[in-house]
Amino acid sequence: MHPSPTLSRTRGNLALISLFLATFVLGSTELVVVGVLDLIAADTGVTVSTAGTLVTAYALGLCLGGPALTAATIRLPRRTLLWVCMLAFLLATLAMVVTTSFALLLAARAVAGALHGAFVGAAFAAVGVLLPAERLGRGIAVVLGGIAVSTAMGVPIGTLVGRALGWTGAFTVIVAVGVVVLAGLLLLMPSVTTAGGGGAARLHPQVRSAFAPRVLVMLAIGVLLLGGQFTVFTYITPFLLEVTAISDSAVSGFLLAYGVATAIGTFAGGWAADRDASRTLLVSNVVLILALGLLYLAGAVPVLTAVALLVWGLVGFGLVPALQYRVATLAGPARDLAASLPASAVNAGIAAGALLGGWALTGSGLSAVVVVGLLMCLACLPLTWLTGRWSANR
Repeated sequence: MHPSPTLSRTRGNLALISLFLATFVLGSTELVVVGVLDLIAADTGVTVSTAGTLVTAYALGLCLGGPALTAATIRLPRRTLLWVCMLAFLLATLAMVVTTSFALLLAARAVAGALHGAFVGAAFAAVGVLLPAERLGRGIAVVLGGIAVSTAMGVPIGTLVGRALGWTGAFTVIVAVGVVVLAGLLLLMPSVTTAGGGGAARLHPQVRSAFAPRVLVMLAIGVLLLGGQFTVFTYITPFLLEVTAISDSAVSGFLLAYGVATAIGTFAGGWAADRDASRTLLVSNVVLILALGLLYLAGAVPVLTAVALLVWGLVGFGLVPALQYRVATLAGPARDLAASLPASAVNAGIAAGALLGGWALTGSGLSAVVVVGLLMCLACLPLTWLTGRWSANR
């Protein structure tokens, strides 16, 4: 893919801003439910643990439904797919507000997750046309940055609104903001013709290239690195309370610092991916090992724990633009279909990490949780080193 010769830099930047705002809405919708699970449980007559399956439903929808929707819509122009996905996503979110059935709420979350995955894949494909190759990593980081900033800012604000106005109030505000963002997409996103858009692509060759062994290895790296992180991060609050022994009020400060570091790291990771995506992945893997190692060895020391969280935050999602870049490069002509796969790998890693962390916690305690996450990142290191030797033409 090459940037359109008729597209001005200003128009391209405005289109990127619209994508950033859209992924901010998507990310806020995905995670704000965590802050209001008890309210949802009370209103729908289920337990809090049952309400927690809303998180699982969304992740599975994104992981499985995102690539399926991308494959089914591979002939559509990416601009059309973007606004259709955003409109359908807002309708699915609105359905969460008006339904009184937990089963329908669960289904709406799964549908929203699938639309989220398809939107992000289309956004990455569009970035390849909006920007020249030397700025592709930074463009990917802008798209991912919306999700990172939603974690640092959108989710806490949405949770605050949800606690004040009820959980339906939080989702109503998200829908209202999303309508404005949808209008921005329609106004600012130019028509983009990508490798898979416009009706010319055949699905079978794309599937063969998108799921080539070297692409699958890159996706395995995403599963391991995000799985290792979320093995620990899922249980970071009890770790901070029990091992680091800080107060409840201090926990939110530690997590806010981590969230801000994550947002900064995502944008920095895009810049690094443009310079050398393979090296960025390798360095990030090594730094993650060091950060989790510090957390294990010095988790009882608040200052060193804070340092570990800040370093972890900078590289934890900062590696994702490089992962996306490498998958797109190695997939070659199937990059449009492959664009949705790293998000699926990331969510598969998150789901697997949370499960492994729970098993480790039940069996051996909080320190074991950190050990399992650390071992996953260590196991990934040979893969990140090996794939760094692969070129797009191999």
